[in-house]
Amino acid sequence: MYLDMVLIPEGWFWMGSDHHYRWESPRHRVWLDVFEIGRYAVRRSEYGRFLSETAYPEPAGWRNPSFDDPDQPIVGVSWFAAIAYCEWLSKSVSETFRLPTEAQWEKACRGGLEDADYAWGNEPPNQMKYFQGKWTGPKRVGEWHSNGYGLFNIGDNVHEWCMDWYAENYYAVSPNTNPAGPQTGTRRVSRGGSWRHQIKVSRAAHRSSLPPPYAYTDYGFRICRVIGGQTPNF
Repeated sequence: MYLDMVLIPEGWFWMGSDHHYRWESPRHRVWLDVFEIGRYAVRRSEYGRFLSETAYPEPAGWRNPSFDDPDQPIVGVSWFAAIAYCEWLSKSVSETFRLPTEAQWEKACRGGLEDADYAWGNEPPNQMKYFQGKWTGPKRVGEWHSNGYGLFNIGDNVHEWCMDWYAENYYAVSPNTNPAGPQTGTRRVSRGGSWRHQIKVSRAAHRSSLPPPYAYTDYGFRICRVIGGQTPNF
């Protein structure tokens, strides 16, 4: 099984924003150990193999022709379904895969541009041709250019589940080394924009969340491979 992963180096980065919503602040310095993250969101074709080998329930919209291209990101998955996929993949290849933490996702999205609003810089997305018009489903992965780390569609196309529980004020108490979110909660973090919205991309610092059983057709995920360092206790 070929897995297209991108190495994100260890180090400090600036997380959050002090200039938009209160739940994105305070902007703070975070240290992350080295990790790998998927170059693309998990595709429908990859998720289909998981379904065929496990008989796991089909995601929402699985039979909808708007979401049936094998190179579209999988959508309609709950947080629990994304976790089940990671567990299946880990057993299949004898390595450890999980969802990225919220901090890992934001560092990966920024691609080294810590002071920029978006994965590509500060150019407003409503002025960019790629994001114009009404989309009837997500684009195939990799149709647009990558960010500075070589990641595609991180911040646009589909909302992506993260590992963490969500708390609006978490940044005020977050540790500065490998933060893994609150110990408990009712909603899980999601990041990135969605094909369903008028503006189909989110700022790198923007936070969203959803109860983990929910499964919407603009929600997908990308995987993270644990390499070295400490695995957060979720």
